[in-house]
Amino acid sequence: MSLFFFAVSLPTSWRAAVAGTALAAMIFGALPVHAQAQAAQASTDLGQLTQSWIDAALRQTPQSTPLRMEVDVGALDERLRLAPCARVEPYLPAGARLWGRSRLGLRCLEGATRWNVFLPLTIKAYGPAWVLMSNVPMGTSLTEADATQSEVDWAAEPAAVVADPAQWVGQVAARQLLAGQTLRQSMVRTPHLFKSGAQVRVVAEGPGYAVSATGQAMAAGAAGQTVRIRMTNGRIISGIVNETGSVAAAL
Repeated sequence: MSLFFFAVSLPTSWRAAVAGTALAAMIFGALPVHAQAQAAQASTDLGQLTQSWIDAALRQTPQSTPLRMEVDVGALDERLRLAPCARVEPYLPAGARLWGRSRLGLRCLEGATRWNVFLPLTIKAYGPAWVLMSNVPMGTSLTEADATQSEVDWAAEPAAVVADPAQWVGQVAARQLLAGQTLRQSMVRTPHLFKSGAQVRVVAEGPGYAVSATGQAMAAGAAGQTVRIRMTNGRIISGIVNETGSVAAAL
């Protein structure tokens, strides 16, 4: 996911509230009662601006399927003591994304002391998906009767949801699947057309020629996969498995 950056200038009321103090911009222990009230309002303002940044970033994130997003922004460690800051910039840390459990960085750009902290995030993305109605043993081909459509949190797991039935009907369970699980890409695979050690037909074509021979598959193969074949003369070649189970190789 691309990183989104949005500079946030803090309200004048916050700047006045924290001016002359060395305590946190968001955590203001040991302040007078009136200052604590101002600080609490400043913290609310920052929370609202942070939420606005997240909402804007999510709107810029392309989705192939419309999803209903829910965002839960956590709190900073209450032991933190942050110096006053006139401008805070939210950003996504390297490797983080606005999906599932994540975090958002906040860094001070204008202040006597520069600081950088992280807020925990949980982002849920609800949309239609297919949920298994019964257990499916590993290696079993899936049919339309194996799953029913329901609204689920796509961001609950890292693997992508398989939303289109054409992408899973006829596919094979890559492992033992359990009732209630949402179908995801890591859970299914293309059926194998031959096993390791099987004799397969190898076809090689080029300008002005087409030859075929038989070889031994060194691994199971599915349509579209690249496999290695040991030919009768001992030579090992690579080729792509086609829909009929033969292997197209370049000589």
